[in-house]
Amino acid sequence: MEKLKNSFKSIQVKLFFTLCISVIITIILLIIVNNFILETFFLYNKKKTLKIASEQINNLYNSNYSQTQIEDSLNKIEIANNYEILIKGQEGTVYTSEKNFFSNFEQMAKRASIYTNKDKNIIELGDNSIIRIMTEDKTNISYLFLAAELDNENELYIRTPISFIRESVEISNRFLYTMAFFVIIVAAIIVSFVSKKFTKPIVELDTIAKKMSNLDFSTKYQETDTGDEINNLGKSINIMSDKLEKTINTLRNNNLELERDIEEKSKIDEMRKSFISDVSHELKTPIALIQGYSEGLIENINKDEESRKFYAEVIQDEAEKMDKLVKQLLELMNLEYGEREFNNKSFNIVELEKEVLRKLDVMIQDKKIEAILDTNEEINVFADDFYIEQVITNYVTNAIKNTKDINGEKYIKILNEIDNDNKTVSIKVFNTGENIKDEDSRRLWNRFYKSDKSRKREDGSTGIGLSIVKAIMNNYKKGFGFNNKINGVEFYFELDLTKE
Repeated sequence: MEKLKNSFKSIQVKLFFTLCISVIITIILLIIVNNFILETFFLYNKKKTLKIASEQINNLYNSNYSQTQIEDSLNKIEIANNYEILIKGQEGTVYTSEKNFFSNFEQMAKRASIYTNKDKNIIELGDNSIIRIMTEDKTNISYLFLAAELDNENELYIRTPISFIRESVEISNRFLYTMAFFVIIVAAIIVSFVSKKFTKPIVELDTIAKKMSNLDFSTKYQETDTGDEINNLGKSINIMSDKLEKTINTLRNNNLELERDIEEKSKIDEMRKSFISDVSHELKTPIALIQGYSEGLIENINKDEESRKFYAEVIQDEAEKMDKLVKQLLELMNLEYGEREFNNKSFNIVELEKEVLRKLDVMIQDKKIEAILDTNEEINVFADDFYIEQVITNYVTNAIKNTKDINGEKYIKILNEIDNDNKTVSIKVFNTGENIKDEDSRRLWNRFYKSDKSRKREDGSTGIGLSIVKAIMNNYKKGFGFNNKINGVEFYFELDLTKE
């Protein structure tokens, strides 16, 4: 029911019914005009022609024409206008129409001159003429009758039948009734086509407007060369759509910038809170140690020089660890919250790996580990060498600390595997030793996490190294991780090769 109600609200349906009603009203008006005006209009024209004929006949008798010529002219007037003419003089009938088959024409002529002011049949009354409607008694045929006096004092009578006009009106009405049915059907079809064609662009504009209300500006009105109001409206809507789209896009961009600013502020607040929390957590032990040993020095618990020197060295060592921890935390925060700009350039990753091994050679020799570099060939990558060095250093340092003798083997190894299809290289750092447990693998990249709970603080580990690796690789949006092998663990990360 609701759908039916909505269909009647459609402009196409409204236009269809409006045009159909207009056609029906037009037909009704034609019938009314046919019934009430056609006869009056006919009588008006006939009256006019009768007067003209009267003047022509009067002029004939005022001319030098012979009687024969006058009668020929009268006959032509009769034939041309379907008239019957009777002219009477003082001595009797001067001319009578050959169409006068009725003996009572003269009687009608006598009656034509008899009238009263109240005679409703009089059409026009002049100084020397009268025009009236008269009906013949025997035949009941109605005539428009003119009686006039000519300049030569002869009496002129002209009549023309008008009964046929009423018959014509009736026939015309019956024809109109018959045709009305067919006209309405044909008009309905034409109106349906016209209304559909007329409303199609309006419906299209309505659809576009609805999409615009939902901020969808993808659909545009197909402009034509008609130059009508609907086409101009379509052009205006297209212009408005473009302007709205630009304005909304601008607002969206401004909103995104505002969101980024808010997000940036939120990140800064989060970084500040995280930094304070981490520093508070990690500095409790060194602060406690420094506080304890410094109190011992102040109270001079150990008076010998060697003990005081030991106390001072512990304080200095813990201060250095605190300094290192704070610097690493700051660096990690900057990496995680996008505060670092990477100075990417092309460099040889193999040379960087050699340099890292050279710097860590003391640790390698101290633990009696064999260090292996699988290739000496040049491999150029595109990245920031400073941060990539940190990644490799953290991987190698982690490998050194976790290397163990497995079946008589104790070594670390750096491998470089090139993927020519994806134009990348995978840098892998392997060490012999125990595999990483599942419960450790899920938290391995978290800051301050140490899988070896018994590891002493003296090894200098802060538990931030792999978190820094994660932050750096997330900035590059490249793969990184680890794989457990049969006799050890392999950590890896990926970089883009330098484009040739």
